[in-house]
Formats: sequence, structure tokens, C-alpha cells
Amino acid sequence: MHTLNMKRKAEMSVMDDPINFGSELRRRRREARMSISEMARRVHYSKGYLSKVETGRAAGSLGLAQACDRELGAGGELTELAPGKLDEVSTLPTALALNGLPPVTGHFIGRSKELGDIASFVNEDTGGSVCLISGMAGVGKTALALRGIWNAVEAFPDGCLFLNLGGGTPGGKEVTPHAALDALLRMLGMAGERIPSGVDARANLYRSAVRGKRMLIFFDNVRSAAQIIPLLPAEQKCRVIVTSRNRLHALDDAMYLSIDVLAKEEGIALFRSAGGHRADRVDHDTVTRIVAHCGGLPLAIRIAAARFRGNSVWTPKHLEALLADEKSRLGVLDDGERSVAVALTVSCRALTGEQRRLFALLALYPGPEMSVGSVAALAGVDPLLARSLMDRLSDAHLVTYVAADRITLHDLVRAFARSSVLPGVSQRAQDASVQRLLDHALLWIGESNALLTPHRYRMPHSAAKPSDHQNFADRQSALGWIAVEWVGLVGMCHLAAERMLHSECWQLAFALREYFFLNKLWDPWIETHLVAVDAARVSRQRQGLAISLSNLGVGYVDRGDLTAAVERYQEALEIFRELNDERGIIDALCNLAWADLYRGEPENALRGLRVALSHYRRMGNERNAAITLRGIALTESELDLYVDAVHHAKQAREVFRTLDLWLDVVMSTNCIAWAHFRAGDHEAAAFHYDLAAIQAERFGSGYERARALVGLGNVHAAAGRHAEAAEQWARADEVLSPLSPVMVGEARVRMGWPATSTRD
Repeated sequence: MHTLNMKRKAEMSVMDDPINFGSELRRRRREARMSISEMARRVHYSKGYLSKVETGRAAGSLGLAQACDRELGAGGELTELAPGKLDEVSTLPTALALNGLPPVTGHFIGRSKELGDIASFVNEDTGGSVCLISGMAGVGKTALALRGIWNAVEAFPDGCLFLNLGGGTPGGKEVTPHAALDALLRMLGMAGERIPSGVDARANLYRSAVRGKRMLIFFDNVRSAAQIIPLLPAEQKCRVIVTSRNRLHALDDAMYLSIDVLAKEEGIALFRSAGGHRADRVDHDTVTRIVAHCGGLPLAIRIAAARFRGNSVWTPKHLEALLADEKSRLGVLDDGERSVAVALTVSCRALTGEQRRLFALLALYPGPEMSVGSVAALAGVDPLLARSLMDRLSDAHLVTYVAADRITLHDLVRAFARSSVLPGVSQRAQDASVQRLLDHALLWIGESNALLTPHRYRMPHSAAKPSDHQNFADRQSALGWIAVEWVGLVGMCHLAAERMLHSECWQLAFALREYFFLNKLWDPWIETHLVAVDAARVSRQRQGLAISLSNLGVGYVDRGDLTAAVERYQEALEIFRELNDERGIIDALCNLAWADLYRGEPENALRGLRVALSHYRRMGNERNAAITLRGIALTESELDLYVDAVHHAKQAREVFRTLDLWLDVVMSTNCIAWAHFRAGDHEAAAFHYDLAAIQAERFGSGYERARALVGLGNVHAAAGRHAEAAEQWARADEVLSPLSPVMVGEARVRMGWPATSTRD
């Protein structure tokens, strides 16, 4: 009774005394011109809680006072006013306020937002009483929880308890609820002989022991909700913080705080902090690369920094090289007591056989992220089951959803799966998985191309459609699919070559050219066809080799490397003649004619294109005939045959309109404008360039829009309107820069004008 009266007096003194902690905090904050939101951000307490303290509705704490003292430079005066000081009005003997928290690491970096969330959770009286911090192994869940708890420890006068439940501890044994309740009761001062044997009886006694108390309980390394639910107190003044590698969805009322790897600058700061003086002397770029090889994972960064600090013979470049090599990376990230690989091994312990098999097979995927369809193909299951398995791996933080139907693996997780889990899958099963993935890719990219360029020749593929296969709804959906998949498809070309699946390799490269051409992605075009050429040579697939050489030449032409292009075209022509492949022969001759045009030999180009045109017309190939006709128009413009050039370009455009090939329509309109410009009819040129720019924007071709804008700039420059010319050229550069003067006549003309600015 005496203690209760003293407590009430203390609370009244906070309200009545005009110079108390809350009012003084508000005065000093306002004097410093600091908003309450800014103060909350700096001291990691919620804005609402600070408002309550300042207005006397909450007493505050010694920890809050010390933090505010530091931020406001109060020289300890706020701390002197803190109601949490142990003086004559203390309401609880110190001996009863158990604090069993481990210390906070001295190398804690960043996480200001998460600390603010924890501060709001522990200090607000509303909301749930459980906060779950989840994330992948080594991401720093325990360190974050401890820092957040220590920041608020003074707000829990009845003590703070810590219990490691062993769900993520390497070599540790998982603590059962029965054993955990025994430990908790003993911490609370219960004699062993008074602790009952049953779980329910222990839980009842535990909840009774904490009733009426304001305590914070930290359960670290929890594996499942079932492990923790019997340990949750009913007392609303208590707060429980839980860390787990799993999402623990069954904790319905918990506040969920999912944490990710560190941002780049925070990772760099952690490496320098943990690496000591040696790390301080390492240049910024090298540290950046080291942290990137660690994937921003705090555990990996700390181990790398510790090993660098303790190994005087390691240079920064040596450490970087070891981490850059996937074969040695996980070995480097093991200091004998801490290990990224061991931590991930623990995360895999709870996986079922089916989940573990999928996790292993995901390591085969060559791209940064993968769709449900690709996962289903790898695993050989239907998409519904694939999504269910993905969800379970996501719950264990072994994969991360980047979209509703796409996942990714952290680089270190991928390396672990490849080195430690995939070997458990037979080579035969791996080969079958890769084959299914490639068949899936070829099927979908074939259907995508049928919508992107419906009149273009494509290779038949023998893979059967799954019974649940769904086609693309329209061209836009096909374009959206390949826009996110193409990086992985490039990786599949390499994967097919590595697995000796040579036909799939060159067929994938062949199929990818459609999208790459539309978006002028010449680097991956050349990359995939170089792999395809090697695969076709090794497997002695002559037709595949000729096709791949021909397409490789196209890539070299558009990059301006005409010598390399002609060499590939000539080799392809020899093989097509050897195979008596008329279509291939004509395509190769036509390609050589285009190369002659770009090499400045328009007479040779015109002869070759006219021969190709006659063959395409005889074969009934309208699309290729129209493309060749457009090439003839460009060639005639170089030979000053402007009337013929305009006529042939318009003919080509009409064919493309009939075939519904709108990108080719735009290209033909630019061709007409170019012929008019060369003829000196600048008004007609401007009209067609304007039209081409509008069409190109409508049909999504940045390349043709940039070409049209450069052409408009040339028209203005020819008329002496240099400011207008510079404006159009600047617009073109914003769309796509630079255009090749070898490939694009408009870019060549632009180079002939003196540099101008919009201020001229």
C-alpha cells in the first residue's frame, strides 16, 4: 500500500510540477527548432509517445531522457529530470527487475526505420503485444532486436527477459515449449520444486507470474508459431519481441517486421567498422565490390571484415578476388565460429523432401529472377504446386518474391544451393530439369514471336504443349512477358551450351533475335549468337551454324562492324550452298548487299538487292520482298535516284500496312523522308519525319522516333534555323543516343553541321 501511494505521488508530481521532464523536453526541442517528428526519428521513439511525454500523459524513461539529452545538447539536465531515475520514489526493488539481455554489438549500422518501428511498438499502449522480426539467415535480426530493446529498456521497470529457442542456431537443439516455460519461471524467481510438470500448468503459472507487470520478453531464433504461442503472456502491458527465419503466419495479432539486406552505403560502413584500421584504409571502390560480393548480408560482411582484419597477408584485392569466385566465396565467409553456409544449412533443416528438391533445382536457373512457369518446368510439377512450394521457401526466407508470380534468390543463397544442396539431386534428374526448362522457354518465346512478328520465318520446335498451357492474350502481353524474361533466356543459351544441348542453344538465340531487333539490343544479340555459333560447330549442325552465322552478321552490321559481318555472311553463304538451301542462299546474298550499302558501295548493293527481290517475289515471301524494296529505296537515295527511291519506299510501306507490320511501316516512312531530304524537298521531308515520329511513339520504337527527330533537326539546320535544329537533336538524344552514322543517314548528315545550342 505504501509503495502504491508513493507511485501515485510520483505520477502526480510529473503532472503538477511545471519544470518536469516532459515540459522541459518540449521547451528545449522547440528552442532547437526541431519538429516532434524529427525528434522521434533521431531518438527511435514514436511521435505519439513523445507527444504523450511532453504533455504529461506519459512519464517517459531514463533511456528516452538520455537520448534526448544527446540530440539536444542538454548536458545531462534532461537526464536529471527523468522520472525513471532510481530515487526515493522507485516503486520496485532493483533485485526484482531482472535484465538478462545480451549486449548490443558495437558494429551495429543503419536500420533507423526498423528501430523506429520497434520504438513505436514497445512504447505505444495500443495495438498488439507481439512483434515478429523475420528475415533470411545472417540478415541481422537478433542485432536489430537487441538494439531496439536496449533503447527502450527503461520503459520496462519489471525487467527484460531473453531466451534463445534454438530454431536457427547452428548445432543447437530446438527448445520445446515445455523446457522454455521451465526456464522462464525460474528467471521469474520460481523455485524448481514449485514448477508443475505439464505444459498447460506451466503456462498458467507463467501468465499469472507476469500479470500486472510491465516486462519485455525477447524470444530469439523461433522456428514455428507452435513453439512460441504457449509462451505469450496475457498481460497487455508486457511486450514480446520474436525473431525467426520463418514468417510464422499463425501469429495472427503480431506486428510483422521483415528486414532485408543492408543498403550499399550501410554495408560499406559495416565493413569498415568491423574491419578496424585496416579496413579504414581500403579504397571506396574496392570495399563497394567486397560488400557487393557479400550481397549486403550483415553476417557475410562481418565475417569478411573480421578475416581481413586478422589476416595481415591478405590485401584488399586478394579478398575481393576470393569473394568474386563463387567456388571459394562461401569458404571465405567462414571464420571458424561463424559461417554463412552453416547458417543456411540450419534454414534448410525444416524443409520437406519436395521443398528441398525444388530449392536445389532453383540453383540451375541462370537468370536473376524466375517466373512460376519456369519454376514449374524446373520441378516438373503443375504451376499450382510450384506456387505452393515457392510460398514455403519464401516463408523460410530462402527465396524472395519480387512480384506476385516471380521470385529471386540472394546470391549467397544461390551459391549455397548450388554447392551444398544440388549435389543431392542426381545428374540424370538435373539434366531432365534443364531440358524441361529449355522446352518451356522455346515454347513460350515461339508464341511470343508469333505475335510480335507474325510474318517472320521461325524454326519449328518439337516440344509438346502441356495440357494446362495458356496462350498470350495479345501482342502486348507477349511483349510484356519477354521484356522481363529475356535476361534469363540469355542465360539459358549459355546453360544449354554447358549441358551439351546444342540444338536448344542455337534455337534460343535464333528466337531471341525478334525482341532484340525491336529494341536494338545488339550486345545480347551478339552474345547469344556467339554461343550459338560455337554450339552448332561443336555439334556439327550445319544448318544451325549457317543460320547463327547469318544472324551474328546482322548484329555486327548494326553495331557498325562491317568487316566482321561480311565474314560471317560469306561463311553462311558457303554452308547454305553446300546444303542446297535456297532460302538461306537468298538471305545471305541479300545480307551481303545490305553490307555493301553501308560500306559505301551502292552500285553493288543495288544489284544484289534486285536479285534478292526477284527471288523473294518468286517464293511468295511478301515481307522479305518489302524489306528488300526498302533497301533498294535507301540505295537509290545514295545514287541520287530520288524519284525511284520515294516510289519504292511507298510501295514497301503499302505492303507492310497490308501485313499489319507497323514497325516496318514507320521505317518506310522515315525512308521516304530521307529520300525527300536528299532530293532537297525539305517540306516533304519534314512532313514525313513528323509522321514517322508520331507513328514511332505510337508503336513503341524509340530507335525510329530518334531517327525521325534527327531528320527534323537536319531540315531545320538546312534552313538556317539552328536553335530549332538543336532542340530537335536534343529531343532525339533523350530518346536514344547515339545513332550510328554508318547505319543511319540522318546521323551522318547531323555530324556535318557545326555544333549548336538551343540558345543560338
